[in-house]
Amino acid sequence: MVLRNIIADWVADVQLGSGPRYMAIANAIGAAMDRGALAPGDRLPPHRTLAAALGVDLTTVTRAYAEARRRGLLDAAVGSGTYIRRQPGDEAPQVSVDMSMNIPPAPADVSLRDLLREGVSKVLRGSDVATLMAYRAGVGTREDRAAGAAWLAPTCGVLPASRVLLGSGAQSSMLAICGTLLRRGDVVATEAMTYPGFRALAFHAGLNMAAVECDGEGMLPDALDEVCRRTSPRAVYCTPTIQNPTTATMGRARRHDIIAVAHRYGLPIIEDAAYDLYPREPLPALVALAPERVYHIATIAKSISPGLRLAYIVVPDGQQALITAAIRATSMMASPLLVTLLTGWVRDGTANAVLTGIRLEAVARQALCSGILPRELVAANPEGLHVWLSLPSVWSRQDFVSFVRAQGLALVPADAFVATQGNLVPNAVRVALGVAVDHVRLEGALRALAKALKTLPGNGFSDII
Repeated sequence: MVLRNIIADWVADVQLGSGPRYMAIANAIGAAMDRGALAPGDRLPPHRTLAAALGVDLTTVTRAYAEARRRGLLDAAVGSGTYIRRQPGDEAPQVSVDMSMNIPPAPADVSLRDLLREGVSKVLRGSDVATLMAYRAGVGTREDRAAGAAWLAPTCGVLPASRVLLGSGAQSSMLAICGTLLRRGDVVATEAMTYPGFRALAFHAGLNMAAVECDGEGMLPDALDEVCRRTSPRAVYCTPTIQNPTTATMGRARRHDIIAVAHRYGLPIIEDAAYDLYPREPLPALVALAPERVYHIATIAKSISPGLRLAYIVVPDGQQALITAAIRATSMMASPLLVTLLTGWVRDGTANAVLTGIRLEAVARQALCSGILPRELVAANPEGLHVWLSLPSVWSRQDFVSFVRAQGLALVPADAFVATQGNLVPNAVRVALGVAVDHVRLEGALRALAKALKTLPGNGFSDII
């Protein structure tokens, strides 16, 4: 009887006209909460009951509840239904340790604040301010590009400066490359779980992603070959080193095998090299093995700081003019002030000192994590910034994320990384280790996660619904 009344009270708000039906249902839930027809703790109808009441299919209601949950309106208690979580406008639980942002930690034994102060002062003393604050044509001076070639040498080998371009961050650099190589409707082969930034770019550019099955070394060559035969992609996008989110790293043989498949189908490879320089003994980048077909993007955000919105791009010889034009069309230029600072840091060794400090801190945080979280549930690289945490079967990823958020911890569920809808989504979350200000805060957060993994959803879960 109560269930029928709840449906009657808000079902009239569902406008199943133009637009996605699942969005209309989620909007109606929010509207009913606004006017008080639904209150915190109210149980919503089972999926099948609501589907029958609205005359829609079960999938539509499932997507609607997922969208409402994404907005922070709902929480699902395993085995007991779906409930209203909070009224619109209420403050969400405060996050005290953000483990959702995958950024480098403060480097060990290095004061980034002091280095920035000294570095900017040095730039201002040695350069004309008007020039630093003006528009600048091109993608870096010869000196800037030579510094980029030196920075990338550990993974890319000896590079002519002419093949190195400077972009204003990885995202705009990927957009410039995709805009040059691909057209709306084209297919890009990607890892089945892929970087959300590329997902967003693909959606914006009207590209279709084809998911390639992976293992502990990333893309499987046979799976890539099958995707190529089935979907005829126009490019391959991948992260060969410490893949985000799975942490997989391609071995040497795997790198050659992936390149061989791309060569067989005549495909360019967009190589996301965000974490290439983290290993103390780095593997050769794909661009070093196949310079004629690989577009290599090495963001400075992961190797030094997100505040330096810069990226080095290595392109096949003969493609410089096209990519340069695309960079100018999409982002105009990289900041001359930041480029000058970075070039000076690379030349005088400061950049390498920061990277070394970040790597040491990342190793220390991974070691701390490995001693706290259950090893059988964790995939990790000992020099990486994050871990991939599989959840016990009693927890769904959405419920687990909601549960730990109420305790002040932010995680990212696997749904944020899935390349194509309809594919099986692993019951896992990404745990980023870099944001916590110190080891004490990180240890506390990790112990809270370990405790949550051992908690049954019915115990202590009712306080967040």
